[in-house]
Formats: sequence, C-alpha cells, structure tokens
Amino acid sequence: METLGVVGAGLAIALENVFPPLPSEVILPLAGFTASQGTFGLVEAIVWTTAGSVVGALVLYLVGALIGRDRTRALVGRIPLVSLADVDRAEAFFGRHARTAVFVGRMVPVFRSLISIPAGVERMPLGTFVLLTAAGSAVWNTIFVCAGYLLGESWGVVQQYAGILQWVVVAVVVVLCAWFVVGRLRARSLSPS
Repeated sequence: METLGVVGAGLAIALENVFPPLPSEVILPLAGFTASQGTFGLVEAIVWTTAGSVVGALVLYLVGALIGRDRTRALVGRIPLVSLADVDRAEAFFGRHARTAVFVGRMVPVFRSLISIPAGVERMPLGTFVLLTAAGSAVWNTIFVCAGYLLGESWGVVQQYAGILQWVVVAVVVVLCAWFVVGRLRARSLSPS
C-alpha cells in the first residue's frame, strides 16, 4: 500500500477474494491505518477496496459460469454421502434467496469469496451480481477500514476480534457438516439393502 497507494489496497483485496487464505481482516484495517497517516483518503480506501472486492468476486463468478450447472452436478454427484437431490435443494434455495445470499454472503468470513461461484453457476444477472456484491462489500470494507483508521497504530487489534468471528463461523460450518454426515450415515444404516 505504501508503494502502490490506494490502488495497492484495491489490488490486495481483489487477490484476497480469489485466494481466501489472504485475510481481508488484516488488509482492510491496514488500509484504514494507512489512510489515517495521510497516504490516501479514507473515502478513497473504501472505494478502492470495494472495487477490488468486486473485481475478485467477478473472477470467481466467471469460474462458476465456466464450470456450469451440468459439470457442477457431475462433480458434486461423485462426493460421498452427497446426492443430486442435495444439489437440487441447494439450487432451489439459491433460486429463492440468491440476492440475499450474495449481499449477506459478502459480509460473512469464509463465504465472502465462495458465494460468487454459485452465483456464476446459476448465471445470476451480471448487473444484479455486481450491485449486490458492491453493496455487501462496501458495508464489510467500511467497517474494517474505518476501524483501522480510528485505531491508528493499534489497527492490529481489529484482526484479533475478526479472527474470533472467523473461527466461530468455521466452527458452525464444521458442526453442520458433521451433523449432515452423521445423518447420512444413519439413513444408510437404517435403509434396507
């Protein structure tokens, strides 16, 4: 960010969207801290990081669109304990709640990037996808950039609390996956062979 300025912040967030192990919870507060030092403005930091979020999300949307529905079904059909009926239910859910899923998904750790793929698979209208992604990303980015801006030298504190939120989300996902697997194994053991 010191070398590329506000464009570097946008680029870092675009990369974070494509490669989720790069944590936005570190990049965004750092952008806010850098803005507080006068390197660039607070509004610029929010605008450029949101633009970076949209660019990164569009890459994953394109991946989903290129994979397509048929290939996705074929790939998921090979996963043990997952049936095509599960895919049908997921598609139906996304069909009913696509807009909410994309908007809210942009504010949920781990799912921030992943939500773009089903949007691409389902061919959500591109304008709608971009608008919802920009809106959800703007909320998320504003919170973290402003936190870094206000905390100044202590901007790293944000990452500690965001890390807790991320682990809570991961724990919930692990519990839900375990519940799903146990339920499927029980159903298989009870069904007549």
